[in-house]
Amino acid sequence: MPLVSVIIPTYNRPELLRLTLESVHNQTFSDLEVLVVDDGTPNSENEVLCQEFPKVRYFKIENSGGPSKPRNLGIQNSSGKYLAFVDDDDLWLPHKLETQVKILEENLEYGLVHSPCKVIDYQGLETGVIIGRPGTPDVKHGDVKLRMIGNWTLMMSSVLIRKKIASQVGYFNTKMPQAGEDAEYWSRCSFYTKFYYLDEPLAFYREHQSNSKLLKNEYVEQPQYLKITLLKARKDGLITKKEYHLLLNNVVRKQLRAIPKRFRKSIINLFKLDPFWLFNVINLKLFVVMISRKLTIILK
Repeated sequence: MPLVSVIIPTYNRPELLRLTLESVHNQTFSDLEVLVVDDGTPNSENEVLCQEFPKVRYFKIENSGGPSKPRNLGIQNSSGKYLAFVDDDDLWLPHKLETQVKILEENLEYGLVHSPCKVIDYQGLETGVIIGRPGTPDVKHGDVKLRMIGNWTLMMSSVLIRKKIASQVGYFNTKMPQAGEDAEYWSRCSFYTKFYYLDEPLAFYREHQSNSKLLKNEYVEQPQYLKITLLKARKDGLITKKEYHLLLNNVVRKQLRAIPKRFRKSIINLFKLDPFWLFNVINLKLFVVMISRKLTIILK
C-alpha cells in the first residue's frame, strides 16, 4: 500500500498533463500512487499518455464541468495514508512530497501541510511572483478556523492532507459552481484540524486563461455556500454560536468586496447572508468603500 495518493483531475490538455506527471514522477519521494481522473475528454490521448507512467491509475468519467467530481472519485479510489492534489496545469518541485511527508510524520497534531507557490506563465517561465504567501506565516499556521473563512484559501497543488482528516471532512462540494469549491473545502478542513504552513514554495502555479477565470463572475455566489458550511459546522458543534457570528461577518465582508464587479447580485446576496449586516460598523464602512469603487468604475 503506497504512503501517498496523488490525485490529478484533468480535461483535454495532454501537453500540460504530461508536464505535471513528469514533475510527480521526478519526486525524490517514491512511495506513491497517482490517480488521474479524466473529466470526459473527447479522445483517448490522456489514457495513452498515462500508460507511459507505471504508477498511474487512469479513470474516465462523463464530463462534470469542474474538478470537484474528479477529485472525489480520486479520494474514493485512493489507498494512501496521505492525499496530495495537483491540478493538471501545475507542477511540483522535486522535493515537495519528501518535505511534506516528513513534516506530517513528525508533527502528529497537524492534519495537513501547505505552502505558497511560484507563479509560472503558460510557457512555464517563472514570473517572479509568489502566490499564497501571507504577510506573516502565523496567519496560515496552526488553528486557523477563525482566521481563514472569507479571507484566504490554500493553494490546491501545495497541500498534503492525512486521509483520515479528509474522511472526516467529506468530499468536495459538487453543487457549487466551478469557482471557489476549493476554498469551501479547505474551510471545512479548518474545523477539524490544525494547518502546518511551510513558508517555502514547493509547487508552480501556472497562470493562464483557464475555465476558473472565465467563470470569475460565479465567485459572487461563493459566500452563500460558505454560510451553509458555517451553519453545518455550528450544528455539528465544531464552532460556538459566538464563533459562528464572527465568521459570518467575514463571509459578509467577502460578499461586500464583490460589489464593484457584481453590484445588484451582491446586494441581494448580502441580505440573504444576514438581514442585519448594515448594523455592523465595519460592514457599513466597507460598503461605502466598495460603492465608491463601483462609482469610479462607472465613471471611467
